[in-house]
Amino acid sequence: MLRAVYNALWWIVAPLAVLRLLIRSRKERGYREHIGERFGYARGRLPEDSAPLIWVHAVSVGETRAAQPLIDALIKARPDARILLTHMTPSGRATGEQIFGDRVLRSYLPYDMPHAVRRFLRTWRPSLGLVMETEVWPTLIDECRRADVPLVLTNARMSARSFGRAAKFGQAAKGVFGGFARVLAQSPSDAERLTALGARNVAVLGNLKFDMSTPPELAARGHAWRAAIGARPVWVAASTREGEEQLVLQAFAALGVDDALLILVPRHPQRFNEVAALVEKAGLRLERRSGWAPAAQVASGAGVLGDVPALPAEVNVLLGDSMGELGAYYAAADLAFIGGSLLPLGGQNLIEACAVGVPVLIGPHVFNFTQATADAVAAGAAVQVQDPADLARALRELFNDRARRLAMGGAASAFAARHRGATARTVDVLMAVLPE
Repeated sequence: MLRAVYNALWWIVAPLAVLRLLIRSRKERGYREHIGERFGYARGRLPEDSAPLIWVHAVSVGETRAAQPLIDALIKARPDARILLTHMTPSGRATGEQIFGDRVLRSYLPYDMPHAVRRFLRTWRPSLGLVMETEVWPTLIDECRRADVPLVLTNARMSARSFGRAAKFGQAAKGVFGGFARVLAQSPSDAERLTALGARNVAVLGNLKFDMSTPPELAARGHAWRAAIGARPVWVAASTREGEEQLVLQAFAALGVDDALLILVPRHPQRFNEVAALVEKAGLRLERRSGWAPAAQVASGAGVLGDVPALPAEVNVLLGDSMGELGAYYAAADLAFIGGSLLPLGGQNLIEACAVGVPVLIGPHVFNFTQATADAVAAGAAVQVQDPADLARALRELFNDRARRLAMGGAASAFAARHRGATARTVDVLMAVLPE
């Protein structure tokens, strides 16, 4: 009965979903492109040969970047295979195109409707499907099982909050989670919750995000920016969400550190102009990264750094209005605050900042990254703050205590290095699942 209701609701929701895409396309044009793919219609067809196709689903930017080391390792392990990378957002798709170019095929994942999913599976004929982290779509799982496509939940996580919601569906939830061929969990607590929900063949392999690394050219770009910024204290507020920038600006106003520069990097590119307006409304001098240091000024095709103009001393806030450069922003900063955590949004990934060797500050709302946050705090790599005033206090203390700041940076690097290796373990499992 629940499945019938679920499928019926999709027929009602689908037209509204398309309308929502068109509305969102006013700010981000990509939402009006490739709409047919969201109903399983793909452009062109694969050649009729025996090459296996490994399909990896990464919802948006964060999941796409986390999938990079895994996809690189899959290409190396099975050079005869094709890789299909699917997304739900234009920013995720753009990130995939930027990272992988023509090394992978790409499409949007269809809406979770039986006919759309069947059309998608008939067109692409995947030999193996991987969905990242929390992507649990009942119809997709059901149709993959019917089509004999092994579907693996990879880098899986299940927060206590999400577990409580899913558990309310009882046997229906167990039928859904039991449809995965394998579940590769980030931590023992994730594995325990997923098993309780009916998942089979569960293994704890660690978090793929620890295997992410900032490319040397990106780190060099950040160091060039820092040289152009000068010796002033610099902190980055990364992956901030709607409603959170006001809180970050409150903390900045209360900071009381002379000449401090805030690098503000909103998570969603369609909000760049909105956030710029907030900064200017607060009476702060804003510079956009796109206007201050265009890409052509910092790297040639050969990766050689060019001149970056000095950032004017009167600039208070540098707006990170670019895609795929978060590692460079971290490399340019003394401290990093990770967004999505001052409001009850679940937090964002702090591992990349740790890997760059930047001390991390993070808010109280981290239910999507509970284990990684707790481990980073325990390792001395991160400090958890409760509100804007607490954030300002922690920033001020760390800016004024260089020895502590350097110690935290070293702890962050060591923390990230200590947890690497999930990619190799995951590939070993997937090669055993992939049909010959």
